[in-house]
Amino acid sequence: MASKLVAAAVHSLSPNAPGLAGPDRVPEILLLLRRRLWSMKKDAALEAALSRNRRWIVNNQIKNLLLRSPGRTATVRSLQKRFKTFDLQGHALNWLRKYPCCFDTFSGPAGPDGGGGEEHRFTFSKRMAALVDEEENVKEASEPAMARRLAKLLMLCRDRRLNVVKLNELKRNFGFPDDYVLRLIPKHPETFRVINRTGRQNAMEIELLRWDPSLAISAVEAAAIERGTDPRYVCSLPETWFKTREKFDEFNDATPYVSPYSEDRTESEKRAVGVVHEILSLSLWKKASILKLEHFKREFGLPVRLNLLLLRHPCIFYVSNRYKIYTVVLREAYNGSEPVDKDPLVVVKDKLGELMQEGLHEYNRRRHLANLGKKRKRGEIDLTPKKEEDDENEEEALRLDTVEKREERKRFYKVLFDEKP
Repeated sequence: MASKLVAAAVHSLSPNAPGLAGPDRVPEILLLLRRRLWSMKKDAALEAALSRNRRWIVNNQIKNLLLRSPGRTATVRSLQKRFKTFDLQGHALNWLRKYPCCFDTFSGPAGPDGGGGEEHRFTFSKRMAALVDEEENVKEASEPAMARRLAKLLMLCRDRRLNVVKLNELKRNFGFPDDYVLRLIPKHPETFRVINRTGRQNAMEIELLRWDPSLAISAVEAAAIERGTDPRYVCSLPETWFKTREKFDEFNDATPYVSPYSEDRTESEKRAVGVVHEILSLSLWKKASILKLEHFKREFGLPVRLNLLLLRHPCIFYVSNRYKIYTVVLREAYNGSEPVDKDPLVVVKDKLGELMQEGLHEYNRRRHLANLGKKRKRGEIDLTPKKEEDDENEEEALRLDTVEKREERKRFYKVLFDEKP
């Protein structure tokens, strides 16, 4: 595929190429080539699954700020200082008041650098605090699953170890909390250890100490065991995609399935597809940034042009550039725009998102009522009660769609559209 696109681009750059006009034509063709190397036919359901709520992201950052604050309270002034890091403008107090279901604001004693007196502070609302506690409980209950997930990731690596700084880029994908190194590693000393071979701060690594055969079963193999068949990939495209499905069957049947946990580390396309498939299966939302995955080429043995590998297998992967962030989604893990199996952590995060949306609706309702009150005071809204005859006319208006009016509309559209009016 790539070679054909490159050949077409080179041909179009020749002096005799049709449509070549001026020096600006070359960069346009190269941009078109680059776009096609990253493109895939849009899937509306999966595009909806990739939609991001920027407000949810900001409120989640505010939630983490409160969790790090003593007593889960903080000054609005401290939040205002961080507003630029959230890529926001305006007043932090106005933002908090938009989400009354999530945050409570009140006046309290100023902090050490507040100059004394009182100032605005904020904390979680009761409902938000209950959901935050539920999320923390789910995290604690999910620690064994997190440890298994981390062990499987290390088992996928060539050297059985991962750099902590690099792994932090994907920790949200796998549901690891900010303190996962302190929370997980000490509880499993027989499985993990932290090493630093160079002494540099950014050289800290997590190493796997014990290989667990019970974990060396990929998602494809587990599904095959349930079906009672040989392990093979599943095509999640409609039956009408004949040519694509034919190529998929050729890929599936040409050679046996290669487990990403096998000792055979020979680089092959089938093994690379298996590694990406397993990484996405281990993630909470069954999706990941392609650019972030490319940071782990050496550790996971991925090809240099990972995007081309993914685009060659549209039956398995869906590639999107929504928000100009290239993302790969595991097709079989979604039913429409919803994940087939939701991790408990995903369920509680969805509840937090719903509460935040409810808070915004409540704020908008209050603003609407306040604006109506102002208009009434200014006399812009007529408060005179309707007369009885007005009510009768209103009832009559609802009943006015008579045969005569329908005939009148027919005559109008006939004159409008008839060739011989």
